[in-house]
Amino acid sequence: MTYFERMIALRKQHGYSQQRVSEILHIASRSYQYYEYGQREPTVSVIIALAELYGVSTDYLLGVSDDPRRDL
Repeated sequence: MTYFERMIALRKQHGYSQQRVSEILHIASRSYQYYEYGQREPTVSVIIALAELYGVSTDYLLGVSDDPRRDL
């Protein structure tokens, strides 16, 4: 699963809209949409913020691990 597929799945699991996530992250809605469409890669700070928001590891979010709780 790609990082943007994980972003979409986690967002939907938590019941957030793209707009709401962009507000939480303090980024433009369009920027967040580009991340989910795989058109741009999120910055390190956005990856960390998303992992914290969803309670998963950055490795899980990036597709490095299938265990949402464990960083390698």
